[in-house]
Amino acid sequence: MDQYRVFGNPIAQSKSPFIHQQFAAQSKQLMNYQSEWVALDQFEVTVQKLIANKGKGANVTAPFKEQAFALCDKLSERAKLAGAVNTLIFSQGSIYGDTTDGIGLVSDLLRHQVQLQNSKILLLGAGGAAKGVVQSLLEQSPKSLTIANRTLIKAQAIAQQYPNDAIEAITFADTEQITFDIIINATSAGLSGDSLPISDQTIKCSNTCYDMVYGKDQTAFLKQAQQLGVEHIIDGLGMLVGQAAASFQLWTGINPDVEPVLESLRAQLT
Repeated sequence: MDQYRVFGNPIAQSKSPFIHQQFAAQSKQLMNYQSEWVALDQFEVTVQKLIANKGKGANVTAPFKEQAFALCDKLSERAKLAGAVNTLIFSQGSIYGDTTDGIGLVSDLLRHQVQLQNSKILLLGAGGAAKGVVQSLLEQSPKSLTIANRTLIKAQAIAQQYPNDAIEAITFADTEQITFDIIINATSAGLSGDSLPISDQTIKCSNTCYDMVYGKDQTAFLKQAQQLGVEHIIDGLGMLVGQAAASFQLWTGINPDVEPVLESLRAQLT
């Protein structure tokens, strides 16, 4: 049976084993996919141990995505630009790394019939979550992709990686001067429950608000957007399943059906 893992610290909360077991059952793949807690100084050793045990691949979550990047012999263009990896493929003594977070985000937005082409997109935050999705968003040919962050230099560092006139970097305060069609929260505010440092007016003018995190209850950002009458309010559960589906396809060549898995996970949250 093919061996796969998701590595993280912490890891107990991971939905990945459930998701991949569902995908494997759908497509009749013999796959042993388990979560594994890894000590902070044991990531490389743990990966090599999986390879020695005939592992075929692994997912990587916080705080190991940069370490996974450094471990790879080959990288996708997306991973090179993101500087992080969430999917490892082991083949013929080589480690290939990719990042599927952006694919997961875009596929979920499209699944909700959100128009990305020619849209003005605001991406909040300049950490790893934001870096991981920029390339995939740009591939959808938006009218503009604006990265906003409290520290301007961090947003500029991401924007400068892309030779694309559509991308720009601003501060949170600058967002008041511009209107956007889509606002995507890639900051930790969704997890902490803090409100985002952008105005009600900025949110109100958009037609879609997306938070990369999810939970039993709506995040503070999505509640705020709903109260302001934003048409599309979407949490990150579909992104989670979408990025897993992209990993599964990289490993098996099979594109799984995300809908039944999403329904099961959503039911588990209530």
